[in-house]
Amino acid sequence: MPRDGRQRRPGGDKRNVSTQYKARVLITGAGGFIGHHLTDYLKQKGYWVRGADIKEPEFSATHADDFQVLDLRDWKQCVRATEGVDHVYALAADMGGMGFISNHHAQILYNNSVINLHTIEAARQNGVKKYLYTSSACVYPEFKQTDTMVTPLKEDDAYPAQPQDAYGWEKLITERLCDHYREDYGLQTRIVRFHNIFGPKGTWEGGREKAPAAMCRKVAYAKLTGNPVIEVWGDGEQTRSFCYIDDCVEGIYRLMNSGYHAPLNLGQDRLISINELAHLVASIAGIQVQLKHIDGPMGVRGRNSDNDRLRLVLGWEPGISLEEGLRKTYFWIEEQVRQKLVLPASD
Repeated sequence: MPRDGRQRRPGGDKRNVSTQYKARVLITGAGGFIGHHLTDYLKQKGYWVRGADIKEPEFSATHADDFQVLDLRDWKQCVRATEGVDHVYALAADMGGMGFISNHHAQILYNNSVINLHTIEAARQNGVKKYLYTSSACVYPEFKQTDTMVTPLKEDDAYPAQPQDAYGWEKLITERLCDHYREDYGLQTRIVRFHNIFGPKGTWEGGREKAPAAMCRKVAYAKLTGNPVIEVWGDGEQTRSFCYIDDCVEGIYRLMNSGYHAPLNLGQDRLISINELAHLVASIAGIQVQLKHIDGPMGVRGRNSDNDRLRLVLGWEPGISLEEGLRKTYFWIEEQVRQKLVLPASD
């Protein structure tokens, strides 16, 4: 695997780019779940894409014109990544599911702060025109998320501030950073707040996976091993909304090409408990499961996205149902589990 700064594939030739492509874009975090899908999406839209990440995509090859394995905590590598591009989609982050972000506060706050500070300043110095920052629903105050039947969170609810964990504080501070770079330097910034994005080709084991992937993995093991018992953290009554990856990248693209610069929610607004999620995945798998509730980090009691402003600003909202998204995700993860267990492929 290439090391720091080495290009995985050529693509740095700028000749005739203006006539061949809509624009040259950088996706940081392009080796991760959302960044990998966004790379494919923007390539299909006719953009020249550079990907930058500390690792290459894990589950399929990148289609980026230029993929650079870089550590964006390093200033010089950030400068290299942002050279010669028109737009930046800033997705790079040290992150994971609740089990990870609730136990690595210092690491997350340090790594992500350095990545964000270096990337936006390097983009400014290199003359980038548009900069989209991917924030999170974790910026919302914990005191507004104490009930399972939570009132959907509006963008203005972020203040007075009490974000969840270091991850939420880092996201909120970088939102402010984007505002100031727009006001002081004229950089066209966009800010999107993700609400639980899921889908195939994402982390599904190891502790950094999100709830839908973890549930798909547990159900797949139950199905393939014949043991119907799956573990759920807490009482399982905590609620969330989940947004499928194809809707996510569509929303990112629409926001980047809008004139809107304030933070904007991007997620589904259908609330479901973790217990209900488990049984829904089991139904897709064609089995019944027994839930075993154990101690574990649960995060806030309830979280849902208010999409009123999303519909107003973009004239659009996510349309892929939870069932459809989970079906695609589950069978992809089942195949990963099958390979790990060295079982024959399903018919």
